[in-house]
Amino acid sequence: MNLTMTILSTTIIPLILITLNHLAPKTNPNMEKLSPYECGFSPLENARLPLSIQFFLIAIFFLLFDLEIALLLPIPWALNTSTTTTTWMFLLIFLLTLGLAYEWNQGALDWTK
Repeated sequence: MNLTMTILSTTIIPLILITLNHLAPKTNPNMEKLSPYECGFSPLENARLPLSIQFFLIAIFFLLFDLEIALLLPIPWALNTSTTTTTWMFLLIFLLTLGLAYEWNQGALDWTK
């Protein structure tokens, strides 16, 4: 009974969705909707426009601090097990803070150069 209901639901639901898709009214796209949009750049210009290094730096900073959050997220559960976890946590936070201070001091975070 359970397997039969699973097979029926996995075949009937997609068939209903496909039928509804074919019965839905077609849209009338205009030229503006059909033109490609590339993040504010005109698709008809040269594809090799110079891109500011600031975009890459911000992306790297985002990935770095996203990784930091992923590494520090399980810390509350691990704090009960040993003191080495606390040492590594503070070392990681110290190194990331030191790197952030260095980048800030070098002007990498100054967007309006």
